[in-house]
Amino acid sequence: MRAQRVWNVNGAASIGQLQSRLDDLNKRLSQLESQHPESWKVEELKSSALNLSREIDDIRCAEATAALRELLRK
Repeated sequence: MRAQRVWNVNGAASIGQLQSRLDDLNKRLSQLESQHPESWKVEELKSSALNLSREIDDIRCAEATAALRELLRK
């Protein structure tokens, strides 16, 4: 499973949707680790989870930057 970019600047996916996907991914990862800890899929899921969490952080930072820019503009 490869991580895919699921958002764009226009906010196609909300942070809540991304967080939900990350939660689901983490649940699957936990299950797989307990059943097959040496599986190559574990590493792929970890990579996907990290990429998704970075995307969530990027969106949050962009939103905070936009809000700060608006405050400074006033």
